[in-house]
Amino acid sequence: MQQKYADTSVVIHELIAKRWSPRSFDPDKPVGRDDLLALLEAARWAPSCFNDQPWRYVVCDKNTDPTNWQAAFGLLAEKNQLWAKNAPVLILAVATSKFNHNGSPSRWGMYDTGAAGMALCLQAVALGLVVHQMGGYDHVKAREVFGIPDDCTPMAMMAVGYQAEADLLADDFKESETGPRCRAPLAERFYAGRWGDLIGLK
Repeated sequence: MQQKYADTSVVIHELIAKRWSPRSFDPDKPVGRDDLLALLEAARWAPSCFNDQPWRYVVCDKNTDPTNWQAAFGLLAEKNQLWAKNAPVLILAVATSKFNHNGSPSRWGMYDTGAAGMALCLQAVALGLVVHQMGGYDHVKAREVFGIPDDCTPMAMMAVGYQAEADLLADDFKESETGPRCRAPLAERFYAGRWGDLIGLK
């Protein structure tokens, strides 16, 4: 399989360095229930404002619930369907917009749901699974399909499964699947004490 460790400026934990977002999934290898529950448990223990836990997840497992998996798949943009068709699990991450404890508006729900998503992704790495998160899906229709309340916001659709060789992908995707990972330099995105004052690396 294609391993793409991050080329980091300083040493980071292996789980983070190994995590990336492949598109090639093994269509013949389902995700076991214990592993799937472990992903959700990792997300459950993410930090959140007031410990409000604003995340909600709609889990669609092709192996055990093909009807709802197909419903989730049908929401995906056509280009994402070309590769996500092999993912055994699709998960829709949803953020609530009000605090559970008092019903007042919360501006942190999306941030906290993102943190839960990262926890899920790192747990996947630990289990030998891969996750590819997508914004390319019909979030308006998702509300209807899954009965999502008006005060909740559909965020990312996640494809979850076991990585396969890049040869399973259409040619349009093979280059990105096998090419190097890249990020902007650390000094271009992180500031020292004041906006625009770039943090220095010794």
